[in-house]
Amino acid sequence: MGRKSILQSERSRLLLLSLVVGLLCGFAAVVLKLSIRWIHGGLSSLASLTHGWPYLVYPGIGMLLSFIILKYLIKDNVGHGVTRVLVAISKNESRIKKHNMFSSLVTSALTIGFGGSVGAEAPIVYTGAAIGSNLGRTAGLSYRGMTVLLGCGAAGAVAGIFNAPLAGVLFTMEILLFSMSMSALLPLLISTLSATMVSYICLGMKTQFTCALAAFNPWNVPFYIVLGVIGGLVSVYFLRTTLHLEDRFGRMKNKFLRWAICAAALGLLIWLFPPLYGEGYEELTPLLTGVTPSFAGRTVLSGLTAKTWGLPVFFGVILLLKVFAMTFTNAGGGVGGTFGPTLFVGALTGYVMATSLNLLSPGLLPVANFTLVGMAGLMAGVMQAPMTAIFLIAEISGGYQLLIPLLVTSAVSYGMTRLFEKYSIYTKRIAASGELLTHDSDQAVLTLLKTDSLVEKDFIPVQIDAPLRALVEAVSNSSRNLFPVVDSNGRFQGYVPLENIRRDMFNSSLYDTRHVYNYMYSAAEYVYEGESMESVMRKFERTREWNLPVVKPDRTYVGFVSKSKIFNAYRKELQGISEE
Repeated sequence: MGRKSILQSERSRLLLLSLVVGLLCGFAAVVLKLSIRWIHGGLSSLASLTHGWPYLVYPGIGMLLSFIILKYLIKDNVGHGVTRVLVAISKNESRIKKHNMFSSLVTSALTIGFGGSVGAEAPIVYTGAAIGSNLGRTAGLSYRGMTVLLGCGAAGAVAGIFNAPLAGVLFTMEILLFSMSMSALLPLLISTLSATMVSYICLGMKTQFTCALAAFNPWNVPFYIVLGVIGGLVSVYFLRTTLHLEDRFGRMKNKFLRWAICAAALGLLIWLFPPLYGEGYEELTPLLTGVTPSFAGRTVLSGLTAKTWGLPVFFGVILLLKVFAMTFTNAGGGVGGTFGPTLFVGALTGYVMATSLNLLSPGLLPVANFTLVGMAGLMAGVMQAPMTAIFLIAEISGGYQLLIPLLVTSAVSYGMTRLFEKYSIYTKRIAASGELLTHDSDQAVLTLLKTDSLVEKDFIPVQIDAPLRALVEAVSNSSRNLFPVVDSNGRFQGYVPLENIRRDMFNSSLYDTRHVYNYMYSAAEYVYEGESMESVMRKFERTREWNLPVVKPDRTYVGFVSKSKIFNAYRKELQGISEE
């Protein structure tokens, strides 16, 4: 069967498999939503009988349960779901462990149900991607086919959790499958539509957020631009603070001590600022419907919220602290993502700005509109996915009437964030390792190429102190014109080009008086096993060599990698992408 016939057969299977993946992801999203709702409802009933003090300890209990399950039952880390999906695509041939089809779902339900201040979206994306990856592996799909099916799982998960099929497709195209061809669009659509239908059937057709929006006023566009600028700056704060805090907590070796510190800190924050409890979406309903929220009896700071500037100050502090609450939850053993907190912080950004300006000039801005548009601004900045932000917010709110403000704020926030941060919160760390697929076709192909698969090992090595006679014998037994030089322990010392010995190889009187080291060159650079192809190509550019030695960390000789073989592999990989 020819290459085109194989591709056509796989495409046909992908259409059917994408439907199955979409149905499974829709069901998984429904299970996660209902689980969080059930746990949260049960705990709320108990707290109401005990004057609310359990809210101080609930989040810590959920984090501890998740931590124990992962440490002693799953024995793996499932945090940072979207980042792990990206790593699986670019480094692990789109293979995700089987337990991720349920482990992220179970642990995130416990974490968020008990009040962990994180989102359910990243765990369900990891769950959906794992479903697609493992179904593709079972069906015997190629790497590209399995990658598309993995993307279908992620897209279906987003569509199912939000009832937003278009946003699911855009999320996968903008954040996950950077080098995806247009032929993958149909499987993605099938997956998101089927997942959304499952969610509609099980949970109804209502939108994620209830909104009371005012008609779009073109004269407010300058304020939406300002919101974009502020959103970009808040995005940079959100991204950098999150990564900094994660690094600090990551250096703590005692994980139980880390849990205790994070549980206590999170409990205190929630006691002072109740909107930090759980995802916080229900706290946004008053802001999106024009109702003034009341915190009487809910916090010791309720007196502050009753003052003129009390609410914008109160929510402004929560805006800054949400990053800490989110990091405490994840660092303490909980499982959740940044997707939900990004939307929450974005809503508060829009609310605080609009409310503050209205206090200075009553009736100036529609607060609900700016609250909603702020979500898109933060999402465009933190995730660097403006199209996903625009259409997700429009879909989950029914707010297509605000399409122009969504476009303006998202574009400005994205541009402002890019001035300070080249990568999103999902990609910053893995980009530093050179393992991130990007929208640049050349970069994507180089990332897909694996150095170890291109190493040539048919060179005959010679000992550094061997006589010329041994080198001539190696020449007679080799079809290559390059001879690696090693010491008695097999460590690479240099190489001998054939032209270096061409004059002396026919002079037998020199066979025992001249030695390999007399003809040897040192290598300009070493390539190490497992090194990224991007790094290898930089070494070729620096040295202007056509062959570089490949060694282990202790410099044990492995083989050579040639620029010509890389170019041939590059052309084949690029051709494969274009044929999809």
